[in-house]
Amino acid sequence: MGERFIWWKHGVFYQIYPRSFMDSNGDGVGDLQGIIQRIDYLADLGVDALWISPIYPSPMADFGYDVSDYMDIHPLFGDMATFDRLLTSAHEHGLHVVLDFVPNHTSDEHPWFVESRASRQSARRSWYIWRDAKPDGSPPNNWESFFGGSAWQWDEATSQYYLHLFLEKQPDLNWRNPQVVKAMHKVLRFWLDKGVDGFRMDVVTFLIKHASFPDNPILPNPANPDRTIQEHRYDINQPEIHAHLRQFRHIFDSYPGDRVTIGETWFMNPKELVSYYGKSLDELHLPFNFITLRQPWQAQAIRQAIHSYYAALPPGAAPNFVFGNHDVHRLATRYGVENHRSVALLLLTLRGAPTIYYGDELGMQDIQVPADRLQDPVARRKPGTDEGRDPERAPMIWDSSPNAGFTPAGVQPWLPLPENYPKINVLSQRADPTSTLNFYKRLLRLRRELPVLQRGDFDFVDQVPDHVLAYTRRMVGQHLLVVINFSGATIKLDLSSLEERAEVLLSTQDLEVGTIELADLTLQPYEGLMLKLL
Repeated sequence: MGERFIWWKHGVFYQIYPRSFMDSNGDGVGDLQGIIQRIDYLADLGVDALWISPIYPSPMADFGYDVSDYMDIHPLFGDMATFDRLLTSAHEHGLHVVLDFVPNHTSDEHPWFVESRASRQSARRSWYIWRDAKPDGSPPNNWESFFGGSAWQWDEATSQYYLHLFLEKQPDLNWRNPQVVKAMHKVLRFWLDKGVDGFRMDVVTFLIKHASFPDNPILPNPANPDRTIQEHRYDINQPEIHAHLRQFRHIFDSYPGDRVTIGETWFMNPKELVSYYGKSLDELHLPFNFITLRQPWQAQAIRQAIHSYYAALPPGAAPNFVFGNHDVHRLATRYGVENHRSVALLLLTLRGAPTIYYGDELGMQDIQVPADRLQDPVARRKPGTDEGRDPERAPMIWDSSPNAGFTPAGVQPWLPLPENYPKINVLSQRADPTSTLNFYKRLLRLRRELPVLQRGDFDFVDQVPDHVLAYTRRMVGQHLLVVINFSGATIKLDLSSLEERAEVLLSTQDLEVGTIELADLTLQPYEGLMLKLL
């Protein structure tokens, strides 16, 4: 008997930023009905699961990551009946649905915080983290918000500070309070009872803070010797978090259908990252792996990142890879238009579950956002920096009509559209066999048809130049070779030690397939190849 097939170990996740995917009601903002209208596109693309960014009621200070009700739908996106239809439609199309869970903080307009803030004697005062000022009136410690400035906000009415590791409108919950834990477990069960297939858990490593609230260490900044940086030693990644993750896992494991827990974990140290699987693989199913995402597009840097990650994985742990999401610039912008298909080839042929960010299958690039149309609170707080996240959140480009088919003509979309949408969009790319969309579809079809890409062994090929990355995927009866040229030069390779001949299954640049001699393998500049060893 072979290993039982578990969808999230091998499936392809597709992140939808709902504000930007499809507007069904003409208000310039994407919604749930819009996703329903495009469900055939998603099924045809060949992905397995939809991860939908927050859709809960929210004042939208951070576009849904400031939740005011965990068990309802924001009217901007629809209502619960619309969500139920989306869930049903996705399941009928063979697609799993993963929601965003935002457990570290709520909105300051959430009824829990309104009550907590009402007085020091409030029954929910200890649901959040309140502390007295220092004798001089300054904040309790030196902790900084990840969005800039102090992580402490003074509350005049009750003469205490509350903690917010993000915006001041996002107060941190106190996960040391059993009542908070019980309430948040109820939230998970509410959605799991509805039939959602899992959760991506936002900044899940932040839940527990050091009980004594000591100052964080201040370190030299290697990127800027004239400045210092704060080491987040006491405000995140505390050892007590693992007990909470085991409780989450116990809830998920009590439901049928292999529900999945995915954690937003930004560790660059593989050993730290894999600790979130749990010592007995009883914590997160998939702690998000962003290690490769943070590397420069250089063959040796990428190889080392992959190697160190695989080497650190506990036996039986399911690997995963991410190269793009709503918080980082788009693939085609970060890596260059000449490389973005090779990034996709890498992502979808490594051993592990991959996540695709909406629009990357079209080669979408970052947009330019005029100052008067900035939406992201980070961009507004830090004007003139590269830290704003609006550029990667542009509306999806469906066709060449006004507003790209995202929203009706005459309506201003919530963010500007990519300027090249009249030529590069879903409709035009469907008709072009050489398009990036059709490249992704072929790649996803191969991944689904070839079990070796889901469950095969992985090994690097050593006999290649430094600017080439090569590896094999092998299982009984199926041997594949992936070779990627990271340089702008034509390269000739002799890989006949692997096999004499190979069949080209896919190239990032040439649609022609055929048999080649591995003793004389030619790679065009920036080309990636998937080959079947014969």
